[in-house]
Amino acid sequence: MVDPTELIQTVLIYALPVLFAITVHEAAHGYAARHFGDNTAWVQGRLTLNPMKHIDPMGTILMPLLLYFATSGALLFGYAKPVPVNFGRLRNPKRDMVWVALAGPGVNLAQAVLWGVLFYVLHALGMTERFFLEMCRAGMLTNVVMFVFNLFPLPPMDGGRILVGLLPWRQAMMVSRIEPWGFFIVMGLIVTGGFAPNWEGWVKPFSGAMTSQADVRRHRVVTEAVHRAGGKIAMQILHTGRYAYHPLAVAPTKLKAPIS
Repeated sequence: MVDPTELIQTVLIYALPVLFAITVHEAAHGYAARHFGDNTAWVQGRLTLNPMKHIDPMGTILMPLLLYFATSGALLFGYAKPVPVNFGRLRNPKRDMVWVALAGPGVNLAQAVLWGVLFYVLHALGMTERFFLEMCRAGMLTNVVMFVFNLFPLPPMDGGRILVGLLPWRQAMMVSRIEPWGFFIVMGLIVTGGFAPNWEGWVKPFSGAMTSQADVRRHRVVTEAVHRAGGKIAMQILHTGRYAYHPLAVAPTKLKAPIS
C-alpha cells in the first residue's frame, strides 16, 4: 500500500525535473528539425517550452500515477506528446535526422549536468534543505535515465533513428523496417528481464555519492515492477499509439512521423 505522504513528497520532488526533462526534450527535436528545414512542429505550435503543449493526459499524468500505485512506488514511467517531424522536408533527410534525433537526448544530458552543478552550488552556499537537494538528485536521475533509454539503438527510439541515419542506405532501410515493432521489442525486453538497466552505474558518473540509495533502489526495480504488474501496464502504453510510426524504407520522401 502506497503511503499518501510519501506519494505527495515524491510528486513534489520529481514534478519540476520531469516537466523540464520532457518539455525541453520534445522542444529540442522540433527546434533541430526547423533548423534543418522542417517547420512542421513550428506550424503546429510545438516549438515552445510551455509544458502544456507537450503534456499527454494519459502518458504524462494518468500513466505515472497508475504505475506508482500498481507497483507500490517502485516504478515511475510515462511519456509526452511526440513532436511531429516530416523527414522529407529536411535538407538532407538521412544526415539531418541524426541531429534531430540526437537533440532530445542531448538536452537531457545537459540538464543532468546542470542539475549536478546546482547541487554543488547549493552545497557551497550551505543549503541543507532536503527538498531542494532531493530535487537536484531527481533532476540528475531523471535526465540520465531519459538520455540512456532514448539512445537504445532500435527504431523508433532516438538511438534507432541515429543508427538509421549513420548506416549505408541498404542497411538503413533494413533497420528502419523494424520501426513499427521496435517499441514492442524494447518493452518485451523489459518485461522478460532482457533489458535490466544498471541505473546506479549510469548515474554515478554524473552524481557520484550525491544520488541517494533510496533513489537508486527505486529505479533499479523497474523490471521486477513490470513483472508484478503482469505486463499489463506495458501493453497499455503500447496500445495508446505512442509509437505508431511508418518505416523509413516505405516512403522516405513523404515520411511524417512523431519523434520521441
